[in-house]
Amino acid sequence: MKFNVAIIGGGPAGYTAAEAAGKAGLSVVLFEKNNLGGVCLNEGCIPTKTLLYSAKTYDNAAHASKYAVSAGEVSFDLPKMISRKQKVVRKLVLGVKAKLTAHQVQIVNGEAYIEDKNHVRCGEEVYECDNLIICTGSETFVPPIPGVDKTPFWTHRDALDNKELPQSLAIIGGGVIGMEFASFFNSLGVQVTVIEMMDEILGGLDKEIAALLRTEYVKKGIKFHLSSKVTSISYEEGLAIKVFFENEGIVESVESVKLLMSVGRRPVTRGFGLENLDLITGERGHILVNEKMQTSVPGVYVCGDLTGFSLLAHTAVREAEVAVSNIIGKSDAMSYRAIPGVVYTNPEVAGVGMTEEALQKSGLSYQVVKLPMAYSGRFVAENEGVNGLCKLLFAEDDTLLGAHVFGNPASEIITLAGMAIELKLKREDWKKMVFPHPTVGEIFREAL
Repeated sequence: MKFNVAIIGGGPAGYTAAEAAGKAGLSVVLFEKNNLGGVCLNEGCIPTKTLLYSAKTYDNAAHASKYAVSAGEVSFDLPKMISRKQKVVRKLVLGVKAKLTAHQVQIVNGEAYIEDKNHVRCGEEVYECDNLIICTGSETFVPPIPGVDKTPFWTHRDALDNKELPQSLAIIGGGVIGMEFASFFNSLGVQVTVIEMMDEILGGLDKEIAALLRTEYVKKGIKFHLSSKVTSISYEEGLAIKVFFENEGIVESVESVKLLMSVGRRPVTRGFGLENLDLITGERGHILVNEKMQTSVPGVYVCGDLTGFSLLAHTAVREAEVAVSNIIGKSDAMSYRAIPGVVYTNPEVAGVGMTEEALQKSGLSYQVVKLPMAYSGRFVAENEGVNGLCKLLFAEDDTLLGAHVFGNPASEIITLAGMAIELKLKREDWKKMVFPHPTVGEIFREAL
């Protein structure tokens, strides 16, 4: 069986590439060993946001009196939240499958193995292809901490399917995944402790904005241990889990009923014959690609987490579009100038472009404009008692370099700044755009 394009991995990069190639009239085969949608749809982006929305709804109802609304006694049903999450995932997986089927993509459920750049084996069948797109995604990384192998810890997958609330939860890792689960369980009344090795949570985001979120969650009862390296974990049946960590030479510990490991993710590089392609890789084992998502081997493209650049679904989607465009001879190139990053806590945090720390490290001259979110009438109307901040970073010529927002709905308005960065808009150009009133997005115009 011969195809114009063979794609390994049915996550955001894989199914986007398959749909785009099918739309372009190419014959496409897509290999996925688990469910279509990959980690993002099945056990990442979508299920976590579904649960977070339930928690946010409960949070808002529990504090409805701030808005002169009496909601009576508010409660929640965790098993039903989990069931709803599973229903949402099933619906979206079926939607992905329907779109691919509509564009004549052949979906093969099984483990693909690359024999060479033009042949992929799955079971007893060998599939021939002119072009190969590899989108194998990433997996949870569990560091070799002494005692971890004897401890019944959670990964994000376990936390998503848990139907009973623990009295207490320790989270190792204060990144995006760790903070989103900290937000979820904190909203439902669990005592949460976050242990982070860096000096601030949410590494890679603007530190000032990250610190504001941390301060907000300290008020809500979450305990943070920053600059703390976990040294060991101990557990005995029937007793609490004990996490030991070192901070400035002093060893401390926390006890909790459950432990969530959220240290990070690493690209999936083994088990599917990648070594048979002899691709040029980076220092950390990720695959090197050019701006067209082409690898060092002609006809082989890599998109998504395997590039090691940005382990985000929306980055993978754009990379897949670029790869297919170049396969069909359409000029297109990947730009990482304006990749938004969002943390779906309550309140939300979002950033795009360069952070102030990155600009300081680069030595570039820049201007900072900061404005409280209270300058947006819509924000004040909908966020009683919550402070927020909009932070814009400009080059000396007034071109927008970065934008960072603390406050709801940061996830929905950050694209406005992302477009301005990608289009290299100067302050005056952006200010000429008409923003609807009243919207939270107006905060950008106010800051200008």
